[in-house]
Amino acid sequence: MNVMGRFLVPIITGFLLIYCLAAVTEAKQAKYRDPKQPVSVRIKDLVRRMTLAEKIGQMTQIERTVATPDVMKQYFIGSVLSGGGSVPAPKASPETWVNAVNEIQKGALSTRLGIPMIYGIDAVHGHNNVYNATIFPHNVGLGVTRDPVLLKKIGDATALEVRATGIPYAFAPCIAVCRDPRWGRCYESYSEDHRIVQMMTEIIPGLQGDLPASSPKGVPFVAGKNKVAACAKHYVGDGGTTKGINENNTVIDYNGLLSIHMPAYLDAIRKGVATVMVSYSSWNGKKMHANRDLVTGFLKNKLRFRGFVISDWEGIDRITSPPHANYSYSVQAGVTAGIDMVMVPNKFNEFLDDLTSQVQNNIIPMSRIDDAVRRILRVKFVMGLFEKPLADNSLANQLGSPEHRELAREAVRKSLVLLKNGKSMGKPLIPLPKKAQKILVAGSHADNLGYQCGGWTITWQGLSGNDLTIGTTILNAVKSAVHPDTQVVYNENPDANFVKSNNFAYAIVVVGELPYVETFGDSLNLTISEPGPSTISNVCASVKCVVVVVSGRPVVIEPYVSKIDALVAAWLPGTEGQGIADLLFGDYGFTGKLARTWFRSVDQLPMNVGDPHYDPLYPFGFGLTTKGTKEGDPTYS
Repeated sequence: MNVMGRFLVPIITGFLLIYCLAAVTEAKQAKYRDPKQPVSVRIKDLVRRMTLAEKIGQMTQIERTVATPDVMKQYFIGSVLSGGGSVPAPKASPETWVNAVNEIQKGALSTRLGIPMIYGIDAVHGHNNVYNATIFPHNVGLGVTRDPVLLKKIGDATALEVRATGIPYAFAPCIAVCRDPRWGRCYESYSEDHRIVQMMTEIIPGLQGDLPASSPKGVPFVAGKNKVAACAKHYVGDGGTTKGINENNTVIDYNGLLSIHMPAYLDAIRKGVATVMVSYSSWNGKKMHANRDLVTGFLKNKLRFRGFVISDWEGIDRITSPPHANYSYSVQAGVTAGIDMVMVPNKFNEFLDDLTSQVQNNIIPMSRIDDAVRRILRVKFVMGLFEKPLADNSLANQLGSPEHRELAREAVRKSLVLLKNGKSMGKPLIPLPKKAQKILVAGSHADNLGYQCGGWTITWQGLSGNDLTIGTTILNAVKSAVHPDTQVVYNENPDANFVKSNNFAYAIVVVGELPYVETFGDSLNLTISEPGPSTISNVCASVKCVVVVVSGRPVVIEPYVSKIDALVAAWLPGTEGQGIADLLFGDYGFTGKLARTWFRSVDQLPMNVGDPHYDPLYPFGFGLTTKGTKEGDPTYS
């Protein structure tokens, strides 16, 4: 080696060392890491540093079961979800959840740029996948309350319980306008009337926090570590499909779409909703997941929505029929339509490879990828995920807290509708006397917490029985409400002789639908599950009875109405069955008014308020009222 060479080696080594130190320093001092910088500056700074692989990773949401720390690091994955019933362990504690989410997050943080992932979960009536969470009434009941203040409180409580498990993103609320109760998701809709659905979007500031007055229209907002990013879904027209068939075709003109199915999205965007999920359904034959005019043209450009648009579970796969028949086309159609984050959720390699190839071959422009990434990063920056990516156990005591259960009990009280009270006007059966020698409680749904909660509870399709989570069944609520001297006899399906021979003062019969979710709930007959009808006949023929219907929608009830003394629509009340006893025994009064039309026969469907052929059994807005003994008493306020 010559003399010059000897001098050059340390000089080059020194330069390399300085360069490496400069690179590390730059990464640490990068503008995107500085919370004092405006969000727009942080986004611009980070996007310019990102490779194509890092950008496409941000657009990818995968299921918890495939989201190892190594996968997060290797593929720069931007988001993870728990699908229905996807939990780190059976009956997992908040601490177990926090540790599981943090382990995945650490994989994301170990990447070159350290972009945190966002973890999402279906918290659609409380934190419903999680053991011991407060399960609120499903939306079909909450619409009855017409109480946006209550909805905001429910949003606040749900956010705390979701954050208690280390999760910052909830796929809620569903703001579908269900126009046909034959739809298996009708209970996820607040009402057939868009005005009630619009009122109920007040759950969004409950989940996310109140939008600051200075916030520009359409910009997402999440107020820190006690709040979660919300998701308005399913855009748009999911509640209007033909015959209520799930994921089917909504046939309606443009003005009808805008006047019935779109208004709640305007409210959601005004309230700073962070994300919007696209519907599986079609509008006049065109799949929403491929509808660029409505996703990009209307939602993003006209309504100026600045959060991110997310697909539904394997939503782009279902652009084709059968699903996944032409995946490359589905990727192109979905991403080009304006979907920013794709809920893959399992076969992520195929998605990453396909989207990468299409960008490299100029099939999908880089500008579309950058738009998607900017939107995803905007939500992450606004949420404070970069400053506080890891969760802790400080909110563990919020899960299923007494305050939240009391709020859910209030929601149950306000969501019940009294449809009949006595066979004659002057002889009401409700309120029931607490003191009686002997009363009968009967029916398949009287002592079944799983039936009471419905679908989307602990598992995707819901469960039967009382071991799924912590709560109060209607039977136990009745037992704790009556006088200690009153004998409560429970017989799930008594025969007529049993009823006649026991000299009951009165009977409470609780019947309804079995749990279901989505397409599994599509029904053309809408009947009460057997042996419900026979229980009604056997009991109500021999003793004064109140029938409590536990269901996700109006069901066929007209054949039984003349046989029964009182009728209560309880919908799917959730874990706090005590709210039902509060009204049956007169501690509180019935106030609920139907937010859905109750049909006479399924042959009338679809039938909504304002239709020319409107001839319901109980019209929209109907509900008898009673007075409660505890209302107005400051002790019970």
